[in-house]
Amino acid sequence: MTESKPIQWDLPDPFTLEIVVAEDDADELGHANNVVYVRWLEDISWAHVNRLGMTWDLNEATGKAMAITRTEIDYLVAANPGDRLIMGTWLTGFDGRFRSARQFQLVRPEDGKTLVRAVSTHACVDLKTQRPSRVPKEFAEIMQAACVSGGKGL
Repeated sequence: MTESKPIQWDLPDPFTLEIVVAEDDADELGHANNVVYVRWLEDISWAHVNRLGMTWDLNEATGKAMAITRTEIDYLVAANPGDRLIMGTWLTGFDGRFRSARQFQLVRPEDGKTLVRAVSTHACVDLKTQRPSRVPKEFAEIMQAACVSGGKGL
C-alpha cells in the first residue's frame, strides 16, 4: 500500500474491515457498483457483531436475530478496481427493546477521502416466525455495552 493520510473518522474507535476493490466489483461505468457497497456493509456488520459476541450460535440459541429495516447510503466518491479501502462501523443506537442503529464510513487511506457514509436500522425478529420480537437479554447486554454516542441513532 502506498503512503496513507491520517483517517478522519466520523466517530472514535471504529470497528474496521480492510477492502480491496476487485475487478468483478466494477460495473459498466468502471467503478464499484452500488450493490457491492451494500455487500461490504453486510460483511462488516456480521464481522462486528461476531467480534462483540452476537454470533450466529447465539442467534440460534435465543431464536432471535437483528434484521435490517432500512439502509441509507450517501455515495460521495467512486471506488475503483484496485483501490484499498477501510470501512469503519459503530453501533450508534439501541432502544433497549426492539431496534438498533449502525453507522458506517468508507475511507480510501491513500488520499484520506471518505467515499461512502451510511446508516442502517435493525429490528429484532423471531427466527421461526420472522415477526418482530423483543430483544433477548443477551443481545441487550452486548448492544448496550457497544453503543457509542454522537452518531446517527434511532
